[in-house]
Amino acid sequence: MNSMSEPTMDATRSTGSLVCVGLGMTLGSHLGPLARSHIEQSDVVFAGLSDGIVELWLHKMHADVRSLQPYYHEGKSRMQTYRQMVDAILAEVRAGKKVCGVFYGHPGVFAWAPHKSIEVARSEGYPAHMEPGISAEDCLYADLGIDPGTYGCQHYEASQLLFYQRRIDPTAYLVLWQVGLVGDQSLARFSTGSAYKQVLVDVLARDYPLEHEITLYRAPTLPIQHARIERLPLGSLPQAEVGMADTMVLPPVHPMQVDHEIRARLSALDRATAGQEP
Repeated sequence: MNSMSEPTMDATRSTGSLVCVGLGMTLGSHLGPLARSHIEQSDVVFAGLSDGIVELWLHKMHADVRSLQPYYHEGKSRMQTYRQMVDAILAEVRAGKKVCGVFYGHPGVFAWAPHKSIEVARSEGYPAHMEPGISAEDCLYADLGIDPGTYGCQHYEASQLLFYQRRIDPTAYLVLWQVGLVGDQSLARFSTGSAYKQVLVDVLARDYPLEHEITLYRAPTLPIQHARIERLPLGSLPQAEVGMADTMVLPPVHPMQVDHEIRARLSALDRATAGQEP
């Protein structure tokens, strides 16, 4: 076999690479110059996007954009879908292509396929990395006027909060993601009904009164859209329309409690440190 006419496996591996980038949430306005450069300079682009308009916009930056959306089907396990996405991405990397995966928001936030694709690519010796993007969490802080440093923030995937015994701190903000899918154990649905949301309310009612005001939030993905900011009592959640992209925010219900013992220890340290200073 003539090694000059046919690339060896090592030669293919030396040219294949993967980068996963984030578009941000709002079309056009959140895309950073580095992410744009990766998209434009790649050989093939895989788009993990749910909006056809956004995909069309992406096509203006690159001729070979391949949508990952067809892998989704109602009743099909999302884990099967994610693994097929990884297989499609890695097939092009192994073929020696410079591959760019493009995803909403931050490509590493609530996104299994980008993390797994990078992990597999690296394990096989291909250069692979992730470029961060503006996530729905970033938009949430801006649109709702929340500073996570004021009281602290807890973030949970809503179903995970039900499946496991998690500890909630009601003196901090509680942010629940993917509330529209809460309670889905099959990983095959696109939504769950009011009875599932009622289970979530019952769990949260251990720490919050039913009249506690919550906020349903959805970041806009198009410049002509506005953020969804709907405030309602916790007890009314089962009757609310909640989509896959909606996030639920519960503000603190109790003030933070001073830890007098720890403060006394710190004060003693302050005095001791001050006595040692020249």
